[in-house]
Amino acid sequence: MKKRVTLLLAMLLSIWSMAQAQDIVVTGKVVALDDNAPMPGINVVIKGTTNGTSTNAEGKYSITVTKGATLQFSFIGYETEEVVISDESQTTVDVKMNVNISTLQDVVVVGYGSQQKRDLSTAVVSVSTKDIEERPMIQAGQVLQGKAAGVQVTQPSGKPGSALSIRVRGATSMQAGNDPLYVVDGVPTTDIRDINTNDIESMQVLKDAASAAIYGARAANGVVIITTKRGTANQSSIDFGAYWGTSKIIKTIDVLNSRQYADLQNEMNAGSVPASLVDKYDTDWGKKVFRNGSIRNYQLSFRGGNEKTKYYVSGSSTQDIGIIKPAQYERYALRMNLDNQVKDWFKVTTNLTYSNVHSKNVKDNSNAGRNAVVLGALGAPPTMDVYEYDALGRRRFTSNPLKAGWDNPMAAIDGPSQGSVDNRLLGNVVADLKLYDGLSFKSNMGLDFFNHKYDYYVDYIQTTGGRTDHGYAEAEKSNSMTTLWENTLNYEKSFGKHTVNGLAGITRQENKWNQSWISAKDFPADSTVHTINAANVINDASTSESRWLLQSYIARANYNFDGKYYLNVNFRADGSSKLAKDHRWGYFPSASAAWRLSSEKFMESVTAVNDLKLRASWGQNGNQEGLGTYASYGLNGYSRITPTNPPSGPAINPPGYAPNADLKWETTTQTNIGLDLSVLNSRVTLSVDAYIKKTKDLLANVPLPSTTGLSYMPMNAGSIENKGLEFLISSHNIDNGVFTWKTDFNISFNRNKVTKLDLVPVYRDAEIENKGTVAIVKEGLPLGSFYGYVAEGVNPETGAMMYKDLDGNGEINDADRTVIGNAQPKFTYGINNELKYKNFTLSFLWQGSYGNDIFNASRIETEGMFDSKNQSTEVLRRWTTPGQITDIPKAGDQNNSRISTRFVEDGSFFRLKNLTLNYTFDKALLAKARMTRLSVYGTVQNLITFTKYNGFDPEVNAWGGSGTALGIDYGTYPQAKSFILGVNVSF
Repeated sequence: MKKRVTLLLAMLLSIWSMAQAQDIVVTGKVVALDDNAPMPGINVVIKGTTNGTSTNAEGKYSITVTKGATLQFSFIGYETEEVVISDESQTTVDVKMNVNISTLQDVVVVGYGSQQKRDLSTAVVSVSTKDIEERPMIQAGQVLQGKAAGVQVTQPSGKPGSALSIRVRGATSMQAGNDPLYVVDGVPTTDIRDINTNDIESMQVLKDAASAAIYGARAANGVVIITTKRGTANQSSIDFGAYWGTSKIIKTIDVLNSRQYADLQNEMNAGSVPASLVDKYDTDWGKKVFRNGSIRNYQLSFRGGNEKTKYYVSGSSTQDIGIIKPAQYERYALRMNLDNQVKDWFKVTTNLTYSNVHSKNVKDNSNAGRNAVVLGALGAPPTMDVYEYDALGRRRFTSNPLKAGWDNPMAAIDGPSQGSVDNRLLGNVVADLKLYDGLSFKSNMGLDFFNHKYDYYVDYIQTTGGRTDHGYAEAEKSNSMTTLWENTLNYEKSFGKHTVNGLAGITRQENKWNQSWISAKDFPADSTVHTINAANVINDASTSESRWLLQSYIARANYNFDGKYYLNVNFRADGSSKLAKDHRWGYFPSASAAWRLSSEKFMESVTAVNDLKLRASWGQNGNQEGLGTYASYGLNGYSRITPTNPPSGPAINPPGYAPNADLKWETTTQTNIGLDLSVLNSRVTLSVDAYIKKTKDLLANVPLPSTTGLSYMPMNAGSIENKGLEFLISSHNIDNGVFTWKTDFNISFNRNKVTKLDLVPVYRDAEIENKGTVAIVKEGLPLGSFYGYVAEGVNPETGAMMYKDLDGNGEINDADRTVIGNAQPKFTYGINNELKYKNFTLSFLWQGSYGNDIFNASRIETEGMFDSKNQSTEVLRRWTTPGQITDIPKAGDQNNSRISTRFVEDGSFFRLKNLTLNYTFDKALLAKARMTRLSVYGTVQNLITFTKYNGFDPEVNAWGGSGTALGIDYGTYPQAKSFILGVNVSF
């Protein structure tokens, strides 16, 4: 009986369960909230599953669910709606979808204020914290790489801690700076390498003159505004992130082995390589010099607060050990951001960051004879070992047996004991007072303090230079302190369909800098003391100091009528102490306007267009970065003489250059026309800009005749023009509630040209040792032009390289040099994709450059065959017998390695800059551990590079951020391929 009751209860329970799980057919209609229009194509999905449907042309749908299920209604450009089916009778669910205009309402930080994105009348591009979190980066400038149209970010050197080259709409200057001005939480600066990228909330690039004119004399190259993270009221969180990785060289270059090297040297009669060395050694210097690097980062932050006080505090530790020893960069950073609402009418904001950086350098961008390691690794003879022993049994680095004084590359790596320590304090305190309805006053007091210390020591045994000096040391210290005080009044008022905003203020920025340097030699034998006090001889010593001041007045007015018509005007007056009295002040106006066509009545029937706006702007900016602090005045120098009795002081030397009281800063005038378009329920957005930038009064050091006794005079001596087109397209390709795919694509076309050069018909730059200069600046040419001979191949009978006789005089001389290449790309582009499926996110960023040339000066060293350096395996194809057809000339002739088209290569590349796979755990699973987020990811950087370039890296430049010497590879430290694992946790 008991069993029967149990069985009956089980059957009843089963029947009840089946009834409870009975399928429910839900139907309904989806319409737009604003006009009740039917909405086809809406994704209707059972949340947490892949089961779903979509609405038909009439906005209707039908779906089968079970009790307790949640229906999710989503469509790109609209807010997602969710409805819980809690009852079997709930068979009809009608939904109204509301447009998600958050992207248009996003607040964009501009100079001395902010605006809604939809109200911009200027060319501004924004990169948010989401773009920062999706890939591990050490330098803040990397955030912009491949992300912003018109902003070209390259890494001239892969050396840890090396500066990036950032160009906003091309280079505007020959000798002044070409990098943008950076403004970090309201404090202007020229270096952001020490900023912790994990602290950044957003970055805005002010590209046209109208958006940047409010920064006047420092904005000719654009402005990058960095806003760091802040606390949130009534929402505390603890965030921890870490990543670890390894890196290695992207590609290798094969060189000759011992036997091949010996054959080449004997062929050149450069010296006989003993057979005993050939048989004894076959050193692979590439494996000795290049190694696996490593990278790691730890970040811990706290944020929260209440309505009165909000805080964000973070600490981070970052280390990047390079692929060539001892290059490394190690940074410790602390940040504290506080917001204090002292009164309803009074707010105090504090932003403060401290960084401590330890770095070690390694010499590159030169040849093996100068102990540069990259070309040293390629050029060191394989017929020697790393170490040898002297007569006393002391170990030292071997030297090239065929060239006295040339140490092997490991001497440059392990020989010196050296390193830098930098301490930086950057921050400000801002007082914000509401004076009256719509009227406020803000006072911003900022500080940028930088302390630098560098020490170098080489002992008296291991290296040739050290033995010559019996030990050598250098020590350098410098301090730079920049203070800022800004006071601004802001007024904003709306009445009816009219909105006005006005800003007026005064700013003052001052810098004080000092430096001391000393070098010494003749250290005691076997001393463990490496500081200058242990040296017997002081070689030289010096101290320097300088000061500059920038006083400015700013004003801005904005007008907005009904969200349709916008007008913006800016004005800034800058007075600089760097200039003589009559040219101290510069004036920088701008104006911009916009028209939102999509708000007009004639656009109401065009339902596919969500937003359409036309923009136009004009303005002027300046560039004072190239101005020496005392260039207008000239500085006397001092030299030591034999002391007199009584003492009479040192010799006073006049400046080596001629001062110029008429010197003034460069001025860039820019005109911009733009279009912003959003279509298909904001599924696709497009921004297009066309611009022309004209820079006059180029700063140049004009050479003077030797009879003057002066080398040059700094002058305003030319003009440059940049003009271009930019396109930025963002699309939501798929969004069905379970799988999403988004794409951002940008492409930029810029044409650069020197339109005028006064007094200097030709300016040359980029000296290649014993070969002359590569770069030329001349009217009608773009910056980055290469100048040399036209190589016409190898003469099959003589093996000599043939060069084109341009002047037809039967001789090859300097008159036969011409323009042989251009480092300016025809266009640059970036493609970023993000694919999400359930908890997985895959993102990949492609970056590219097309149409630019590279002058591969490294090949002069590795294919020149003119001395005892080892060569690449390319020379195995060298000419050896009459009648031979080849592209590599015979060995032993210096003329075969002239600066020519032989070494100009296509520098175009298409690189998978970043590939990241991320997994985010469900919040329900994390709740028990009191976590709000847990994600793990794997990232590969520089995974694939498609290029025809034969060197290590097509992105490098031996002259870094130079405005005139571009696209030159001269044994430059290459970028690495990195594999990284990371985790992010929030509590």
